[in-house]
Amino acid sequence: MKLTTDEIAKMLDLSCVQVKYTDSDLDKLIKAAIQYKCGQVTTFQSLIVKCKQELSDHPDIHVVGNVSFPSGSDDTALKVIQAKQLIEAGCNEVDMVMNINWFKSGFYDQVLQDIKDVKAVLGDVSLKVIIEVTALTDEEIVKASEICLEAGAAFVKTGTGWAGKTTLEHVKLIKSTVGDKALIKASGGVRNLTMLIEMYEAGARRFGVNLETALKILEESAAG
Repeated sequence: MKLTTDEIAKMLDLSCVQVKYTDSDLDKLIKAAIQYKCGQVTTFQSLIVKCKQELSDHPDIHVVGNVSFPSGSDDTALKVIQAKQLIEAGCNEVDMVMNINWFKSGFYDQVLQDIKDVKAVLGDVSLKVIIEVTALTDEEIVKASEICLEAGAAFVKTGTGWAGKTTLEHVKLIKSTVGDKALIKASGGVRNLTMLIEMYEAGARRFGVNLETALKILEESAAG
């Protein structure tokens, strides 16, 4: 399948969510997002206002905030506060981490309500739920994806990028579960253009990548 460089850029969430990144790294990421007309930029909550300010003349580039990142273990009330703060800061989308501890313990009703409570304060802002596939069995990936659907998530997101690599099989399994009822964001392990296209063909429509990987993918695509 042939995707244009512009199409690929629109599907990229340029990510600055590792502890090693500095303010200067965020500046470089924002500059690249503007240059390549990328669809989204995501970073830590404390840097959202800076992102919104620097992208104020580029409303087509969405700013994505993160709730309970990367563990998902915050109390639901705290997650709701975080989500409200992100909305007040102007985020266009929110990625929240599912409570993995609750999920692995079989507390599915609590996991569902946790997601619902965050979604309830987002209004029209799109919600992605990170299920951290590398911590789950195949059966658990299916169950987690079903919970995301029931909670009304717009996307099922494979991972934080902090806990191992998303594989093509992970994407296929989520797609077989959610069908066309939710979109899929692959994050963690999308290392090159070939992998991105394979995951796109398997059903992913958004890709979380750091700046170095994004530039590699876009330059490879532009080179034909």
